[in-house]
Amino acid sequence: MKTLKSTAIGETVIVKRITGEGAVKRRIMDMGITKGTTVSVRKVAPLGDPIEVTVRGFELSIRKADADKIIVEG
Repeated sequence: MKTLKSTAIGETVIVKRITGEGAVKRRIMDMGITKGTTVSVRKVAPLGDPIEVTVRGFELSIRKADADKIIVEG
């Protein structure tokens, strides 16, 4: 299973599933990252955290721990 955390810079992927439960899952979904959404990785901070992605036409910074809970394809 490939996660958003392991996605390369410049790559575009499709969200297949969000693991995790409760508030963490809700927060990810509230940011617009839901099943079937296209996500493009734009940048990764020098120390690897956070990861900047483009979702639904806007830029979003997401922690590596949260990105590891997002299963992607593509």
